Amino acid sequence: MQFRATLAIVALAVSPMALAVSPSEIGDEFDDWEGEGEVGVLITSGNTEETNINGRLGLTHEVAEWRNTGDFRSTYSESDDTTTAEKYSAEVQSDYKFEGSQYWFVRGAYEDDRFSGYDFQSSLTTGYGNRVWQRGERSFLDLSVGGGYRFNRLEEPEADGNQEEEEAIARLAGKFDYALSENALFRQKLSTEIGLSENNTISESETSIQATVVGNLSMKAAYLVQHVSDEPAGADDTDTQVSVSLLYGF
Repeated sequence: MQFRATLAIVALAVSPMALAVSPSEIGDEFDDWEGEGEVGVLITSGNTEETNINGRLGLTHEVAEWRNTGDFRSTYSESDDTTTAEKYSAEVQSDYKFEGSQYWFVRGAYEDDRFSGYDFQSSLTTGYGNRVWQRGERSFLDLSVGGGYRFNRLEEPEADGNQEEEEAIARLAGKFDYALSENALFRQKLSTEIGLSENNTISESETSIQATVVGNLSMKAAYLVQHVSDEPAGADDTDTQVSVSLLYGF
């Protein structure tokens, strides 16, 4: 049941990307792709042996009627030979654009966080979005609202023996990019997913700033906050992460 539900979420979210590109157009479509790879590493030794590694791959494909994005992340931390953080996540979204700045989106997300109290978390949502403001190519504000379905599996069963969370959800999200200069970009991303039956709300905020070092290479500093209103037993309701990393755009 868990595997089929997760597979369905990924398949439904990715299918618009496949429909947007016909086989005869694959060669030309590579020109419409952009991406960025990000890596940050911190290794200390001496009184404390500690290793912190975070990586990210972001992809964007945009044509006249479609905008497709993918975001894939991993985080690993180890202190004195003990793993203290291990997290993998993937998000894919397809936007069908109409009437200028408006769009209809389909989004799928999957997360495996070893220390969250969940075996995994997944969701599939769809809804309406609008690029309500834009200046140039690098400064804009996107707002979206929608609904969908959440399927999570707990690491440990609850008192009643239930180990799965399934419910309809409402989703609110915003993304603000602002070009501080030709070489610097500020970005703020906010989202919240509200459970309509269990009232469990999962919210995320990411604030970042990046500046070009040379060519396609940039330095990025980011602050990430994730909050769960009804966290699993033994887990914290809020996670925070501060990172400094190198980013390569292509």
